[in-house]
Amino acid sequence: MNKSRRDFIGKSVIAGVGLSLIDPLMVSAFAKKSKMKLGLVTYQWGKDWDLPTLIANCEKTGLLGVELRTEHAHGVETSLSASQRAEVKKRFADSPVKCLGYGSNFDYHHADQARVRKNIEGTKQYLQLCKDIGSTGIKVKPNGFPDGVAKEKTIAQIAASFNECGKYAADLGLVVRVEVHGEGTQELPNMKAIFEQVTEKSVKMCWNCNDQDLWEPGLEANFNSVKKWFGDTVHIRELNVGEYPYQQLMNLFNGIKYDGWILLEARTEPTDRVAAMKEQLQLFNKMVGNS
Repeated sequence: MNKSRRDFIGKSVIAGVGLSLIDPLMVSAFAKKSKMKLGLVTYQWGKDWDLPTLIANCEKTGLLGVELRTEHAHGVETSLSASQRAEVKKRFADSPVKCLGYGSNFDYHHADQARVRKNIEGTKQYLQLCKDIGSTGIKVKPNGFPDGVAKEKTIAQIAASFNECGKYAADLGLVVRVEVHGEGTQELPNMKAIFEQVTEKSVKMCWNCNDQDLWEPGLEANFNSVKKWFGDTVHIRELNVGEYPYQQLMNLFNGIKYDGWILLEARTEPTDRVAAMKEQLQLFNKMVGNS
């Protein structure tokens, strides 16, 4: 048969089989081919779990990566002694759960330069903590544009701060993950403008699934405008809540062969959070399989 006839027959067979035969086992098999992994940010669903409980619940649910949010019940902070840091490191080393690092609130957009300097130095202290507990990096963020300051000046200041923190992180073998965050700064053109001034390769962008991602010219174009700066973490909300086009997002990440962590930054309050985590993993696997 010539090529055109083979193509015609192949398409006819696929159409005849139909989607009804693509069962969950097939979807799961396709999902396994992707290297994307689902993990947890302790933001809401893990905020009141101590470290042993957090690790155990991640093991139970199959969410085998975790970003530790600041000031949560797990208590992983710079106040830990050297022996306590070693204990945290061992807990993760003895578990299949990977500690991805620390989810901080450090930001660098402020007009008050003393505040910016304090946040940079705090970032460095927590980067050392990340190193000591065996994790891979820290999450930081821009958080808006201050009144009375030219936007271009703030963009340059944020980028310079990222570069200083990124250099410190690189010396430790770690990464700085910049969450797409803050009024104005979470708009992708502004994030792009910031990262165009970032020179440190250890500074990466953490996609955050904001409504602004869907603004003109649309999700795919906005995604493509910044994808070269993506790191190894992405933040999502519950996959079955709201109107965000998560299936399209999974398609886009699979399209660039993304092999990092998709981290669940859940905002709802389910009665059984462990069951809810398992449900989210099932939804995630189905979406990845469908992509």
